[in-house]
Amino acid sequence: MSEQKLNTLVLPGYQNSGAGHWQTRWEERDPTFARVQMPDWDHPARDAWCRALDAAVAAADAPVMFAAHSLGCLTTAFWASQYASAAQLAKVAGALLVAVPDPAGPHFPQDASGFAPVPLTRLPFPTMVVASSDDPYGGVPFSRTCANGWGSRWVDIGERGHINADSGLGDWDEGRRWLASLAAQG
Repeated sequence: MSEQKLNTLVLPGYQNSGAGHWQTRWEERDPTFARVQMPDWDHPARDAWCRALDAAVAAADAPVMFAAHSLGCLTTAFWASQYASAAQLAKVAGALLVAVPDPAGPHFPQDASGFAPVPLTRLPFPTMVVASSDDPYGGVPFSRTCANGWGSRWVDIGERGHINADSGLGDWDEGRRWLASLAAQG
């Protein structure tokens, strides 16, 4: 899949990713990046979010990558393990999963429903879990557990909070390189 141009589906988390977030910046820089529009950013429901992701993958006419943040990571795991058909899964070249939130954690949004327990089955495409050592939404032990269960490479980028606009990453070129490395594996 690395020979052809891939489209990247951007999967933000709770309340979407605003200006300054690396996901938004990537979309602004590259027309092959497209945000998956969720039915309700402020009251996420697993079933609705997974169905929105499924529709986006179905509409793609080429292989896709996922650039997921926070609740977008959990959506990816649930979609791949419980919603996607084999044909849909075959379209996915890889997924960058950034700042995986812990549904049992004290800061997990109370407005989110259906995201626990997190499926820990191996994902059928190359993945990388990127974590921050001081993420208030998902600690290092939880992100390592997810990475191990999903068969993902795990990377700790140090103290970067929730790896969002407040983390000072700018265009986050390192994340783009990681995404490209996953595409090369797919």
